[in-house]
Amino acid sequence: MPFDVKEREERLPLDGRDIITIPGVRRCGKSTRMELAINGLIARGVPKENILWVGFDDERFASMTVLELDLILDAYRELYPDTSLKDVWMFFDELPLVENWELFVLRVYKSYCRHIFICGSNAHTLSKEMKSELRGWPLEFETWPLSFREFCDFKVFDRCSALESERAKLRIGLDEFNRLGGMPDVVLTDSVSLKYKRLQGYFDTMILKDFIEHFNVKNPLVLRFFLKRVMAGISNPISVNAIYGDVHAQGLKIAKDELYGWLEDACDIYLLLKVPKYSRSIAKQAAAQAKYYVVDNGLRNAIIPLQSDDQGKQLENTVFLELRRRLSGTATISYYQDRGECDFVIGDGENVSRLVQVTWDMSGQDEAGRTTRKRELNGILDASEALGCSDLTIITHDEEAVLVERGRTVKVIPAWKWLLNRSEG
Repeated sequence: MPFDVKEREERLPLDGRDIITIPGVRRCGKSTRMELAINGLIARGVPKENILWVGFDDERFASMTVLELDLILDAYRELYPDTSLKDVWMFFDELPLVENWELFVLRVYKSYCRHIFICGSNAHTLSKEMKSELRGWPLEFETWPLSFREFCDFKVFDRCSALESERAKLRIGLDEFNRLGGMPDVVLTDSVSLKYKRLQGYFDTMILKDFIEHFNVKNPLVLRFFLKRVMAGISNPISVNAIYGDVHAQGLKIAKDELYGWLEDACDIYLLLKVPKYSRSIAKQAAAQAKYYVVDNGLRNAIIPLQSDDQGKQLENTVFLELRRRLSGTATISYYQDRGECDFVIGDGENVSRLVQVTWDMSGQDEAGRTTRKRELNGILDASEALGCSDLTIITHDEEAVLVERGRTVKVIPAWKWLLNRSEG
């Protein structure tokens, strides 16, 4: 019988001859992607005896060593002696729980089977460390929390309808998605209080398993404070020096280098995602303060107090995550800050293809009395002139227009519409 799971937009490749790894933050649906792959095999008529699934989070595998992994293949051969391992699709869920598992995978791949799929809770193990151990053999297929399109499908919203009543549901749905994020089990939970409990549990598990145990963190209290400060500051360049000063002002002791290390670790496990400042100079880009976004708005909102400007920050985080999903090839995302500021610069090397600005609305004013409209337009237009890019978009909560300023055209589009239409770029 196929797995009873909801569809995701992107399926894993089934006909390649590669080790497929599925990195991503905890609870974002990595195992589900493997289950959907198995459903795809069944749908096209692959016999069940040609599909091997092993979940290593079963307590019966708790003490298994890498030398004992061969027992799984031996048992499979006994069950299906007429099936060659080269014709088997192997799915290993939570395999990184077994120490030195990568040696087993590499041997099986070279000797027996060219259809191997692996996922695990610790994204770091399936990304940086695996690339080192398997020396370039695996293909990565990153997994993210639900996109807004997937969120609408999970909620059974008609995202193609022209009816205003359905459009209203999409707008309301965006507000929920912007606030509570796209972790699949959270989206399918009805109670808001239970949603937050789940999200708090996810964060606590990341602290314990991905930081304290995996990275041998000795200062969990400082770690929590540090991560909360970074997550509170999304949309702004992060100053580790400033946070370091705040840590010491509270009487907590930590080396500054350790804080920098924690930022890298948080990105390795996909909790945070780094956006550098745009510069044609690699050295200048490395020296400038980066921005950090959170992999899921719900995670952030479950563990830090509500702030007055949170709607705009959350919207910017939502847009960034969608841009990150849409990246292809060697394209990158950075931010522009010079005469003006532009939230996102999408390009490949020195070739800038698109500029994106995000604001909750265009009608407000800042503390200096400047209108939001003027500030956001000046920022994206300054970046356009400096970087030679004419594809300009401002994404708002619910405003739509086409503006012509300084001889350049700027498209203003509501977030819900932009998120649903991948052709918008």
